[in-house]
Amino acid sequence: MYCFMCKVGLKSLIQICERKVIAVQDVFDISQFDEYREDNRREVKKANGGLPVSLWDTYSAFANCYGGVIILGVKEEKDGSWRTTGLQNEAKLRKDFWDTINNPKKVNINLLSDEDVKTYVVGENKDVVMVIYVPMAKREQKPVYINNDIFNGTFRRNYEGDYHCTRLQVKTMLRDQTERTMDMEVLDKVPMEDLNYETIHGYRNSHRTLKEGHPFERLNDHEYLRSIGAAAISEEDGQLHPTAAGMLMFGNEYNIVRHFPEYFLDYREELDSTIRWTDRLHSSSGEWSGNVCDFYFRVYNKLIKDIKIPFKMVGGERVDDTPVHKALREALANCLINADYHGVRGVVIRKEPDKIIFANPGYVRTGKKQMRLGGESDPRNKSLMKMFNLINIGERAGSGVPNIFNVWEDEGFIEPEIEERFDPDRTVLSLPFVKKATEKSDGKKTTEKSDRKKVTKKTQEQYEKILAFMKPDIWYKANELVEVLGVKETRTKELLRALVSDEKLEDNGATKGKRYKKR
Repeated sequence: MYCFMCKVGLKSLIQICERKVIAVQDVFDISQFDEYREDNRREVKKANGGLPVSLWDTYSAFANCYGGVIILGVKEEKDGSWRTTGLQNEAKLRKDFWDTINNPKKVNINLLSDEDVKTYVVGENKDVVMVIYVPMAKREQKPVYINNDIFNGTFRRNYEGDYHCTRLQVKTMLRDQTERTMDMEVLDKVPMEDLNYETIHGYRNSHRTLKEGHPFERLNDHEYLRSIGAAAISEEDGQLHPTAAGMLMFGNEYNIVRHFPEYFLDYREELDSTIRWTDRLHSSSGEWSGNVCDFYFRVYNKLIKDIKIPFKMVGGERVDDTPVHKALREALANCLINADYHGVRGVVIRKEPDKIIFANPGYVRTGKKQMRLGGESDPRNKSLMKMFNLINIGERAGSGVPNIFNVWEDEGFIEPEIEERFDPDRTVLSLPFVKKATEKSDGKKTTEKSDRKKVTKKTQEQYEKILAFMKPDIWYKANELVEVLGVKETRTKELLRALVSDEKLEDNGATKGKRYKKR
């Protein structure tokens, strides 16, 4: 189908393309078109000699990440701008495309319909371009791979382009295909005695206190563990054995690592820059059980020890729980529930002077944007989620992360940040305890440090240097301002973030390749 736009430029073409993508995938924001060029959610290819071989790498990469748009008949110039080159034989190119994408020896799955491939005639030269909208594959469709080779033909997208997935990443996608999550596996060779019953009894006490009279209360330990998903009858010998979730939640670290060799839980307090850490707790120390349940309670108590509790009475009793406490419980549980315990680097919680960072192995199964919006729950470990829910920790409705953002907004803190990293897969949630800048009575604004004191004279001079250097309507990267300020890039980013909070600058919303400009 042709759309003849004799007087329409390339940017108008992209606006039309973007409206389609927003309607179908809700991926792009056309108002940020110029800033999105470098985040690789779109790809342009000349296609002068037919379908580019690299097209299929990009198809796989987009499908295995968040989707994207491929435009054939366009060249990217050195400065990042796009120039149309046109297509010599659009009809043949289109036929070749559909023949190839429907060939299972080339592409294992076709995610596209006729509506996802459009042809346009652009500009005064009437250059023909083809626009291909690639959706994000569903969890059960991944990995999307090419050349009938799942381990060498699976790609993902990063900020440098398409890259081959590792065997570990492919295996993670295969594990995530099924409705039965990894933690439901029955460990047929493991006796029930391998679990830590001190942890189990502590958990049962919490459950009993929170839900007095619950039907599970009268069960013996083995029946109780079976009821909550921590144990199951093996099809192999007909006996009761721990599940993977039971081992993770209630096992001892030295037993857990036999089934999850990469298992590692780590909490670090980095409150003093002069020493490596002021407090540390990790699962392999041998000083405690090292399981998920004990880690949760030990770490939560460390996280909240500096949280101020306002005086509040309900029914004649003081309430020592605040929305911030609840948000921290949700963040910690979410990190543990969605961790890929076969993934590398383990779970790491870092408490810094002005923020807490929760990092777990594994990509976001619903996608980062859906995680932020909520309403769709797809935990990586459903049995672990059930166990946390039974003691009133965690949300089943997919509303946990949005609630955290709402609490931070209500408290006046800078908005939390979700970062998804690949190779290796990792999800990072940062919760800053830095107040947004507020207006003074005279109408001027002030920027606050993490300790909420006014900025120093030196910092104010650095702010002024940034604002004086930046020209209106031009986007800058942090590294472009390093020489201007004469400080390290990390310090430059801190200054830029503060100016964004102060509404003197705005950023493009990207996690990597972030840019800033004057408001």
